[in-house]
Formats: sequence, C-alpha cells, structure tokens
Amino acid sequence: MSELILIAASGLAREVLAMVRGSGQYDVVGLLDDDEGMLGTTLDGAPVLGGVDEAARFRNALLLVCLMSGRAREAVVDRLRGVGIGDSQYATAIDPSVNCPEGCSIGRGSILLRNVTMTASVTLGAHVVAMPSVTMMHDTKVADFGTLGAGVSLGGGANIGRAANVEMNASIQALTTVGDYSTIAMGSAVHTNVPTGTAWGGVPAHRLVRYIRRPSSRGN
Repeated sequence: MSELILIAASGLAREVLAMVRGSGQYDVVGLLDDDEGMLGTTLDGAPVLGGVDEAARFRNALLLVCLMSGRAREAVVDRLRGVGIGDSQYATAIDPSVNCPEGCSIGRGSILLRNVTMTASVTLGAHVVAMPSVTMMHDTKVADFGTLGAGVSLGGGANIGRAANVEMNASIQALTTVGDYSTIAMGSAVHTNVPTGTAWGGVPAHRLVRYIRRPSSRGN
C-alpha cells in the first residue's frame, strides 16, 4: 500500500481521508498545512506534519492537494514544482463506487468522490476534483484543476476549462464550453458558451455576475 500525504487540512481532506481509509487505497501518513497553529495537531486522526513546502522531505510518499479552489490547487502545484515535486509524485484518489469505462481517462492528482458517473470517452485532466454524484456524459472534457461541485451534470461534449469552477447542482448543456478560470453559480443551467475569467448564474445562466482576475503567471 502506497503512503499518501494530503496537502491542506481542509474539509475536502477529511472526505478523502474517509474514502481512502474505507477502501484501503493508501496509507495516509499525515497532512501538510501552512497554518502554524495546526502543527502537531490531528485531523480525523491524521497528524499535521508541517508546512506545504516540507513535501520535499517525503520523497517516498505520494501527494494529493485537497483544496476546493482549482486556482488554489494550481498555485500549490506550481509552488511544489519549485521545490522539486514532479507530476509523478501525485496520487489519484477514486471512490470504489466510481466506474471508469474503457476510453475514459483521469489525470494525476485528481479526486473523484462517491457516485461520480462517467459514461463514455470522458477526459479529466490533472488535479480535477469531482464531488459526490457528478454526472459526465460522453466526450466530456474537464481541463487541469477543474472543480465540479456535488450533483453537477455535464452534457455530452461539454468542455470545462482550466481551473473553472462549476458549483453544486449546476447543469452544463451538451457541446457547451465553460472558459478557463470561470465560475458557474450553484444551481445554474448553462446553455451558451461562458467566456474565460467570468462568473455566471441563473436558470438559464445568462447573467454575468462578475469578472474574475486570472493568475498573472504560471509555471510550465
């Protein structure tokens, strides 16, 4: 059983802990978090071992970034790249209830919680998070660091951009694109393409809520 260290003592980390312990996928060694007040404490029995940069000390363990924000996950992965952490050191955590049919692919660092459904030729990038009961129809694509809230439904051929956030119970129509770093509000129904770096909401989602500033730089 591979050793696993979770990055960020978060609610998502608690859900991943419960999942991997129940399934026996990994042996969770502990967590890393930059909150100095958490050092030496535990989260659901798992010890907080130090700050995020200390991941470089644990070369024999796999890592999983447990932050709900795709932009935050991206920032942590870029930061860890600077201390020598490459793509091969990231785990992938998939609940046993999730079926990955032939022709579907899931990138490293991704987290798929209970009852996520993929039908055919679904492609998930690296560090994607899919919360419980997400449904992804044929030919759906979710780019690196995309986040899908609980109960999200993606129609066939939908494209979710890099670090885009589709909040709980939102629906994306088939062949529709949600741009990089964009957000779809909880419960929205998206019928048209969403531009990069914007937030939309409504049923249908035709109301621009705000513009979202994109990261100024990103590692290669």
